[in-house]
Amino acid sequence: MLIPRHPVGVTRRELLQVGYSGLVGLSLASTIRAAEPSSSAKQSPKSVIVVFLTGAMSHIDTFDPKPDAVAEVRGQYSAITTKVPGYQVGELLPKMAARTDKYAVVRSLAHADNNHTAATHHIITGAKQPGVRFDKPLSRDDWPVYASGLSFLRPRNDGVPTGVTLPTFLQEGPLVWPGQHAGFLGPKHDPMQIRSDPNTRDFKVENLSAGLEIDQLNDRLALLDGVNRQQRSLGESLEGRRLSEQQQKAMSILTSGKLATAFNIAQEKKETRDRYGRHMFGQSLLLARRLVEAGVSVVQANMGRVQNWDHHGDIFPALKRNVPPLDSAMAALLDDLNESGLINDTLVVMIGDFGRTPKVINAGRDHWAPCFSAVFAGAGVQPGKIIGKSDKIGGYPVTPAYSPDDVGATIYHVLGIDPATEVRDRLDRPVQLNRGEVMTTLFSGV
Repeated sequence: MLIPRHPVGVTRRELLQVGYSGLVGLSLASTIRAAEPSSSAKQSPKSVIVVFLTGAMSHIDTFDPKPDAVAEVRGQYSAITTKVPGYQVGELLPKMAARTDKYAVVRSLAHADNNHTAATHHIITGAKQPGVRFDKPLSRDDWPVYASGLSFLRPRNDGVPTGVTLPTFLQEGPLVWPGQHAGFLGPKHDPMQIRSDPNTRDFKVENLSAGLEIDQLNDRLALLDGVNRQQRSLGESLEGRRLSEQQQKAMSILTSGKLATAFNIAQEKKETRDRYGRHMFGQSLLLARRLVEAGVSVVQANMGRVQNWDHHGDIFPALKRNVPPLDSAMAALLDDLNESGLINDTLVVMIGDFGRTPKVINAGRDHWAPCFSAVFAGAGVQPGKIIGKSDKIGGYPVTPAYSPDDVGATIYHVLGIDPATEVRDRLDRPVQLNRGEVMTTLFSGV
């Protein structure tokens, strides 16, 4: 796997080979939050779970069906009624159909990035990719993901990472999808990256333990000394200046009982795990719920590997494989959040890169950024609302469109961050964290 290189020409994995690279995918140092003074307002108690449909699920076959359209538009699956009068969803979503009183749907999202990498960056950061070109890979010029923006403005030092991304790192061959880390804010604000399926019997996060022995702690402190010696060899580089404080905080994560307990998904009752589904989708969303309960502010759960929903051909058999597990997992997540009351302080956003073409082409649907749908729940979102409308074939919004920038502004708003906050890029230029508008209609009664 290619690891992005930084200006000093040394990878984080190379820096941390003395002992910390085994923790999680991109290295433990990526998860540390520096305890710097912050000019931001008081810490918000809200959390966010981003359920990312990698590759873009068809909006027409799920949350914006067109049952009266011609066959090549409406597809093979029928539409079914929901708890919201007049609103239908695709027949592969019976559990979500029964829970439309727990979430809102926006059917008028749109943007102009028909390429997966650019669209992914736009969705999961709320900003267009700088210098966008076809398949431009992960870069420190990228905009930060939401967890990283929050980490930069609201650093924490309690042994719990601000953000966790699971269970996959978005990469196809040598191409690493952009927008998956803190970008120009620097590696110390990267989210914690988990790269293993929580549905596997042997799932665990290495080196996280609720009860490390003293000898083990001493070993880890010795490793810190080794890392710090490496840091001195880096001189005055940006990576070198920051590495020591990152590693000094590593012990709080390594010994965090709260975090270790959250990752111990085997503690859940068999019945609960079965409700979510014994598959990657289900157990990833169960783990997301556990991490939010443990205090993680932003969890991004990737529903599959890159292009998992990219159905250019054989779309209907593929949807029959993918949608029912998602239906079960999302239903269980919404049920649990509502039952525990955590829904009041947790925003859930289910969204993909873009939509799919209104007409079926060669038994599939191609990329379609001009119109797509997303699901929102919790943190004050008014459930049962159907926001926006597309035309008769799901090709374009006929009501004002919302952009990924607006989705990003809404997420930052829930996290208690002013989306217009000014930060500095790698050239020390002032830039606005987000340029969207908060989707206030999600939270209003109208």
